[in-house]
Amino acid sequence: MTVNITIATMDLSPAIADVLHQAFLEYEPLYTSQAFAITTPTAEQIQKRWDEGPVWAAMQNEALVGTVSAVGKETSLYIRSMALLPSARGQGVGRALLEEVERFARENAFPRMFLSTTPFLTSAIRLYENYGFRRTEAGPHDLSGTPLFTMEKILGR
Repeated sequence: MTVNITIATMDLSPAIADVLHQAFLEYEPLYTSQAFAITTPTAEQIQKRWDEGPVWAAMQNEALVGTVSAVGKETSLYIRSMALLPSARGQGVGRALLEEVERFARENAFPRMFLSTTPFLTSAIRLYENYGFRRTEAGPHDLSGTPLFTMEKILGR
């Protein structure tokens, strides 16, 4: 099944919030309640940060199946809120989203992309590693009581 990656529009905020919630629901017991709430923002919270950077939508058959957003932080591009519906995993959707983020990073002269993840998201970590991300010692190391680590990808010129 083909996936179409586009820049999301703000009217997709409720669907994006739903994808984030569905993507992380199975891991909820591994998060503190506060960390889970941060990881799965509401549509209103997503709308409030809309102007911080691009938000992408992965669409299959007119339905949102994945999302990711990015924020410029000095000379790096911070990747956040990456999520796929469980039914969309293993179909190349995550890789397609990362390719779109990297295209944006290169077009905007960011030499580095980075993200934070939790050690229990093993499938996501494998995706990031396969895409060229490497674990760093940089923080943050904690999200409201849930362990985190940072991964980065240095972009060649």
